Formats: sequence, C-alpha cells, structure tokens
Amino acid sequence: MILSPDELEVLKLSCKVAASCLIFSLVPAVFIAWVLARKEFFGKSLFETFIFLPLVLPPVVPGYLLLQVFGNRGLIGQYLAPYGLEFAFNWKGAVLASAVMGFPLLVQSVRLAIELVDQRLEMAAKTLGASSLGAFMQVTLPLASSGILVGGILCFCRSLGEFGATISFVGNVAGETRTLPLAMYSLMQQPDTETAVWRLIMISLSVAFFALWFAQWFNRYQRNKRGFSS
Repeated sequence: MILSPDELEVLKLSCKVAASCLIFSLVPAVFIAWVLARKEFFGKSLFETFIFLPLVLPPVVPGYLLLQVFGNRGLIGQYLAPYGLEFAFNWKGAVLASAVMGFPLLVQSVRLAIELVDQRLEMAAKTLGASSLGAFMQVTLPLASSGILVGGILCFCRSLGEFGATISFVGNVAGETRTLPLAMYSLMQQPDTETAVWRLIMISLSVAFFALWFAQWFNRYQRNKRGFSS
C-alpha cells in the first residue's frame, strides 16, 4: 500500500509522538518500577494508586487536568509559556498526554520483570564487589530486558492509539497534533471517506501488529537463550 502525502504526514507525526513518549518515559519508569519491586515504604499503596490511576480514568479526565495545569494559562504552563515551552495545541503536548496514559503500562511491565529477577543474584554480585548501582546495571537490568522491551512496546502502541487525553489537551490540529486516531476521527466526520478511514485503520493495525509480534518474538528468544522452554 502506497501512502499518500497526508497519510505519510500523519504516520510520521504519530511515530514521532510515540517515540518521544517512550524516550522520555523509559528512565523514570524503570526507576519507579525498581522502587515498587524492591522497596517497602510508608504510603506505597497510595503511590501505586497514583501511578496506575490513568489506566482506570476516562482519558478525557487526564486530558482536561493537563490542560488546567500545563495550558498557556494553567497552574504551571503560565510560567513556562514566556520561555517558549508551550504544551497546549502542539506536538509536545501530545507527547505529554500520551506519556501520562502509557506510563502505567510501562511501569507495570518493568516492575513484573524486576520482581522475577532472583535477588540472590544481586546479592552475589555485591559480595563480589559490585555497588548497588553496579548490581542493578550488570545483573538486574539485563535479566529484566525482555519485560522492559515489552513494556516499551506497549507504551509505544498505547501512544499511537491515544485519543481522549490528546484531543482534550492539544486539540486536533492538522500537521501538529493530528495523530492516527485523530485523523480517523476527522475523516469519520466527513462524507464519503470510508476508504480513507480504512486505509488509516490498516496502517494502525500494521504498525501495532508488527510491534507486538516483535515483542513476543524477542521475549521467546530471550527465554530460549537462558534455557527456558517456550
């Protein structure tokens, strides 16, 4: 299927937003996942609830809250706007909205992967002279790589499909915030656009299918490499 210039623009913007979302979410997500997997502290349940809350909220709610906080007249946005750092109605806001919705999926996947790593291996590394950070980087992180990859792909795909929070926060601006789901929504409001909608659906399915297939393949590859049966 040959993409039209408009379809190519929408796909490039969607991938740009999804990739940026993943890049900026990855390090904080790994850190928070490690804290949840390895540490016990007062208020942990409340902290977990706050992290995973976007998963159960209507997406419009986080979008509206982002607008109130990071809009040009929002609680924080009004102080950022004079320095040229604006989120409302541009692609950076789409990244922020996608990150809020995809972050919990990334954290949960990484957390489960870290919990499966035997802590005795980390302790052995420390007895051999590794620092806590060294044990994490050399033992925990490599063994949890499959979960991190799967979580990253889930976050990427969630960003590609994000609609409610994005349209509430940054609107539906062609060439700036109109990602794949928003482009489909726009076409559905116009007559005689069924073919164009189906083309965008096929593009979305293709990207998501390939990403998830790769995650599953890599996960099985890693399991086989470590001697587990698939």
